[in-house]
Amino acid sequence: MIRLGLRLAVSGGREAIVRLAITAGAVAIGVGLLFTTLAAINGVHAQNGRNAWLNTSFVNRLPADREAAGGSGDGTTSSASGGVGTGSSGADAGSAAAGSSASGGAGAGSSGGPGADAGSAAAGSSASGGAGAVDPMWWSTRRDTVLGRELGRVDVATTGPRAAVPPGVARMPAAGEYYLSPALARLVDEMPSAQLGDRFPGHRIGIIGPEALPAPDSLIALVGRTPQEMQGMRGAALVDRIATESPDRCGECVVGIKSNGVDLILTVVTGALVFPVLILIGTATRLNAARREQRFAAMRLVGATPRQVSIVSAVEATVAAAAGVALGVLPFLALRGTVAKARLTGSPFFLSDLSLTPLQILAVALGVPLAAAVAARIALRRVQISPLGVSRRVTPKPPRAWRAAPLVAGLVELVAFLIWHPGSVPGQVKGYLSSFLLIALGLVLSGPWLTMVGANLIARRTQRPATLIAVRRLADNPTAGFRAVSGLVLALLVMTATLGVITTISQERDHPHGGPQFNHLMVNDLSNGYDQDHRPNSQGRPAPPELIERLQNVPGVRTVLLSHPADEAVPVHSADGDNTARQVVDCRPLNAVVLYGHCAPGAQTAYVPSPWYGWADETATQWPTAPYTVEQLAGLGVLNVVVDTDGSTAAVEQARTMVDTAYPAPRQAVTLAEAWKMAGAETHAYQQLADAVILATFPIAGCSLAVSLAGSLSERKRPFSLLRLTGVSLGTLRRVVAMESVVPLLAMAAVAVAVGLLAADLFLRSQLQYSLHALGVGYYVTVGAGLTAALAIIGATLPLLRRITGPETARNE
Repeated sequence: MIRLGLRLAVSGGREAIVRLAITAGAVAIGVGLLFTTLAAINGVHAQNGRNAWLNTSFVNRLPADREAAGGSGDGTTSSASGGVGTGSSGADAGSAAAGSSASGGAGAGSSGGPGADAGSAAAGSSASGGAGAVDPMWWSTRRDTVLGRELGRVDVATTGPRAAVPPGVARMPAAGEYYLSPALARLVDEMPSAQLGDRFPGHRIGIIGPEALPAPDSLIALVGRTPQEMQGMRGAALVDRIATESPDRCGECVVGIKSNGVDLILTVVTGALVFPVLILIGTATRLNAARREQRFAAMRLVGATPRQVSIVSAVEATVAAAAGVALGVLPFLALRGTVAKARLTGSPFFLSDLSLTPLQILAVALGVPLAAAVAARIALRRVQISPLGVSRRVTPKPPRAWRAAPLVAGLVELVAFLIWHPGSVPGQVKGYLSSFLLIALGLVLSGPWLTMVGANLIARRTQRPATLIAVRRLADNPTAGFRAVSGLVLALLVMTATLGVITTISQERDHPHGGPQFNHLMVNDLSNGYDQDHRPNSQGRPAPPELIERLQNVPGVRTVLLSHPADEAVPVHSADGDNTARQVVDCRPLNAVVLYGHCAPGAQTAYVPSPWYGWADETATQWPTAPYTVEQLAGLGVLNVVVDTDGSTAAVEQARTMVDTAYPAPRQAVTLAEAWKMAGAETHAYQQLADAVILATFPIAGCSLAVSLAGSLSERKRPFSLLRLTGVSLGTLRRVVAMESVVPLLAMAAVAVAVGLLAADLFLRSQLQYSLHALGVGYYVTVGAGLTAALAIIGATLPLLRRITGPETARNE
């Protein structure tokens, strides 16, 4: 029977070859997208893993230094890699906006000198990790910015010749030496030294290799320092080894994507693409199912057993699916380069990241043909029950209302989350994933029943022959009618829900203030967070007069505003509501920086709150007068350095270089526009992901529709030919075919859009306490374009009716 199945699959004439080619091509598209999805998942993990070494000061702080610093981190967010987005809980608004990387305290040992620190660190290392043969070193990972892009900077100082070496370099840089990533090296060579190169003291000794770079365009510097310099640097820590654990498995890691972020990416991509791909593969393997049912029914009538028929059917489907799996490598290779540049995580991938494991290849190579064989077996269930019934075209049983149960269950689960919300991130991921999978499965299962209900409603209200024939056929076999449009309906559901969530989050969070000053104002935050009494955790030394003078002499710099810690906290009312002010500023530069409010007439100094990232427009706010003179402020430490520029690249980058060099801190200087961009980096990454899902699901749906329509017309050649012989015009037949596809398409599209909007609103209300915002014009244009393309595909099949419904077809059949 296996040989018979092979002969029928490859030697059954032109029709069998065409069917085999179409099925293999459709399966190849689905497998190619499945391979691409798996490779993208592998790429996320590979990219994230190369962030590991950047977390060295956060996870490998030696015990003596950990005790002095009071812990390993304060939970602020970071993306020092210049690539993969980051996040963790507990960040204050300012640090989260700036995307800062803070180690949670001063971090420089307090035992009095580099020798004592090194000795205590070595002892701690030997006692805790058994690595006494390795010399400890000072390490600081912090975030910088250039041209609006994040720059990851690692400052190190070795205490001996046996220090551990991070990936990508041959040796640790000594004081006055540094390594740069290729992308950063190009920028340093292209830009004037005063704008970028002067941030790295000494000379370049090499380029950081790709094994240490999260992404091809990552901006990373490894800078050598002296132990004395590092002791005074906030966020520096003594370490004895390089971190190697991937951030998604590391609780203390700051740089990189945490496990919940990875889970979210995998959930969105896998859940959104698997269903359309399965529909495409299932549609392809059922191509010309009716003709094969008749052939297998005839085999049953002449004595073939159900098992023999199943074997022949499975062999035919498996041959086509196996050929599709082999061809699926081609679309994967064609898409690989595009996906590598797609910035699904906010950064591009190395091409080598997008690879498949042998286990994944084996799973797809075995799973897809197996799924095709199962689909063929299910398609022949009527043949197994009654061969004569198939030969005589018995009408299948109508679908029942129970098919809508999974859809209702998924929506009910989302409603339940409004009352009871999972507390842990893994619980939320599992809960929402199950809800959306139920909704997607429920839409596919309930589609035939909803199609039947809609067809019956239209049948009661129409008198046109073509429409009546079409809706009666739909009511008799709604499963076949819905199957043709199921892929597109599912794509509409995914797109609507995804864009509803992303659009609402973007509109809720993206409300910058400041007008033209938004791109001009630059802020350096030295506070390293605030305690419960609003006191800063750290501050910089008093500003040297020459620094202010040099900044003011930079072409394009208008104003330099310094904020200093105050002795008392003063309650104030601002545009952002009631607040506490514990910083004091000079009124002359404050009045010049209009966005941050102004002083009372005649006042020299004023109390102001923090942070300074433009969350609210304080232009109309008058701050209370402070009991300080301008001269007294000059002797106080510095919390913020605010520079107002004309927005030119030269002015912004030169001022940034001066401020960062004078006040190295975990949170380096950023413009307000850059701070808002970093705050929205996660949302932007989700938008990229949503665009990728939409671009993938619509072509899959279009292929499913085209294959299903082609198969449907091929199966009905004889009935349509007989209708033409009885006098039915070709135009009437075309209207029948069009109506059979258009009715379920438009009806189920409306249901999919409504369910998608409802699911998005329930998710937003339960997870983020947001209400769904109106979708933009782009959404409606995309929906209209998708439906128009679907109608065009339907229209493109209509000319086939003239060729396949001639008198010779009825005679030959």
